[in-house]
Amino acid sequence: MKIFLLIFLVIYGGMHVLVFWGVHPLLKGHPALPTLTWIWMVGMIATPLLVRFSERSGLESFARGLAWVGYSWMGVIFLAFSLFALIGIWELLFRLISRLLPQLPNPSLYGAVTAAVVLFFVIAASFYGLYEATNLKIEQVRIVSAKLPPETPPIRIAQISDMHLGLIHRDEALAPVISQLQELQLDLLVATGDIVDAQINHLDELVDLWQRIDPPLGMYAVTGNHEYYAGLDQSLDFLHRSGFQVLRNRSINVGEWLKVVGVDDPARGGAPDENKALGEPTNRFTVLLKHRPDFVEASTGRFDLQLSGHAHGGQIFPFNLLTAIKYPLLDGLYTLADNQYLYTSRGTGTWGPPMRIFSQPEITLIEIVPATP
Repeated sequence: MKIFLLIFLVIYGGMHVLVFWGVHPLLKGHPALPTLTWIWMVGMIATPLLVRFSERSGLESFARGLAWVGYSWMGVIFLAFSLFALIGIWELLFRLISRLLPQLPNPSLYGAVTAAVVLFFVIAASFYGLYEATNLKIEQVRIVSAKLPPETPPIRIAQISDMHLGLIHRDEALAPVISQLQELQLDLLVATGDIVDAQINHLDELVDLWQRIDPPLGMYAVTGNHEYYAGLDQSLDFLHRSGFQVLRNRSINVGEWLKVVGVDDPARGGAPDENKALGEPTNRFTVLLKHRPDFVEASTGRFDLQLSGHAHGGQIFPFNLLTAIKYPLLDGLYTLADNQYLYTSRGTGTWGPPMRIFSQPEITLIEIVPATP
């Protein structure tokens, strides 16, 4: 944990150093602004640690307010860092070129005007990101399967993922999700991990909201990495009381035509035995719930549809460009081998900064329909 904190502080502090370099032309004419800016930045770098300390000390309201400020600032600083990093690369590139070709004019972008334009864009993008994070979308997916007999009514499955209910996100985040789910005429609800966050205090009032959902084929969930960070026992207890049956490396037959399989996230203890959980291929349409959007080649032919989350679609552009390196099956429906599918949800909530940019939060509505004779 100490190594993780050290790495976080070095990276997050380095981002602030670069942003300070970018905005300095706007500040240097004032006797106090550079110093005040550094004081603010040092405070924001320390905020995630202060949030945890305040929470553990019983100062929950203070911790929650501080978290909103600190994590919103995290989104702002990421956007500013992304733009000033491009400007920094431009400056370094042309400084190298000017040494080789000193007769070329100086195409420098560094200055007060550029800093002002970047800050205006960052502020506008941040407000948009706060709005997009609340603009929940219903993504509809239709899967045709010969495993359903002709004339079978469509099976409607709703997927939620990565809500991160905890210190920041509570009833105001969950209530609109419940309202949308109530309108979808579900047969089955599945949750693909990270429903809770590391700060899981005082979520009892959310149990009543979850219990307003009662699909005829039930509610099933799997663990994500944040269920472990929050404390596995209390996370499982919250999910059970909310009406979810948590599938931990096992399968269950649901209704006449479905088989639902769930595997634990490998956050603690290594990768689960996915093939053992899946068992032998069956005539039932098999849905694999797996938090991370990884496809295991050994599972070819053992399931029909894998539902995953975890990557948030990148959450804030351009972070999705980095996320796609680790998880190329980042967002949406993918066709796999042997007539299998994998759907990766962008997530229903947010983690860290309470904002999204070009990665709208979603509830996924999957309809399984029989093949036309």
